Amino acid sequence: MNLLLRWALNALALWLTVQLGVGVSIAQPGLGPLLIAALVVGLVNALVRPIMVILTLPVTVLTFGLFLLIVNGVALALASVLSPLEVAGFWGAVLGALVLSVISALLSRVFRDTPERRTVRF
Repeated sequence: MNLLLRWALNALALWLTVQLGVGVSIAQPGLGPLLIAALVVGLVNALVRPIMVILTLPVTVLTFGLFLLIVNGVALALASVLSPLEVAGFWGAVLGALVLSVISALLSRVFRDTPERRTVRF
């Protein structure tokens, strides 16, 4: 999937999460802060979250993977420190990360690159 399309889908997922009011909000209204927050969330998920997953692997195995919800919440809270994103406490971050993950997965599924949509590029 195109990088810009994935960024736009993540921004849309973040906007929908904010609209649901699950403990996540944007400090300033507008498209710019939303795009910056989506970029920061994507970078944290790509760079920091894998390190946290590896470091917490024993606890994750003991809890049958449920600890990944906490890891996702911590990643979202970290992204809120670095962007105009605001989370309402620890459980708001966990719930917001869960809702954001579900919405993002659904949007990625709807807009996935199917063989019919692929074009031959030379």
